[in-house]
Amino acid sequence: MTTYEMFGPIDGLLATELTGEILVVEVLLLGLVVTNMAMRALAHRRHTSQADEGGADAITRHPAHLGANLLLVLLAFYYMTIHHHAGIVASVLVLGVVLTDIFEFESRKVEARREIDLEPPKAAIAGSVLALVYVGYVTFFSGPIGQFL
Repeated sequence: MTTYEMFGPIDGLLATELTGEILVVEVLLLGLVVTNMAMRALAHRRHTSQADEGGADAITRHPAHLGANLLLVLLAFYYMTIHHHAGIVASVLVLGVVLTDIFEFESRKVEARREIDLEPPKAAIAGSVLALVYVGYVTFFSGPIGQFL
């Protein structure tokens, strides 16, 4: 792999190889996808309790989930500068997850207005699992390990 340093010292930290061809940015991206899934569960629990206490007007976005979404998008876009093909696919999946999160939040508010039970964010969970599978594959099986499988 040729080193192409667009961001200088950031590339020196995030584009380095850990073992074989596993990059630091790939491991961070995988960790952020898992963190995003955990924050989504935390946000859903908070939305449920807010809807029970104050109705649809009380439901607000969870700041930790919002931060995890922002970091995930930024890191996916950065990964696109290192590995173009894998970065573009990961970025599309991550953007799909973030857009789905936006629509899922609005649907929770509608459910609270109609006074029905809040459903879990099924579409965002499915998108996150798809992003997790792809980033996990790119991280662990696209390098020298993947040649033997």
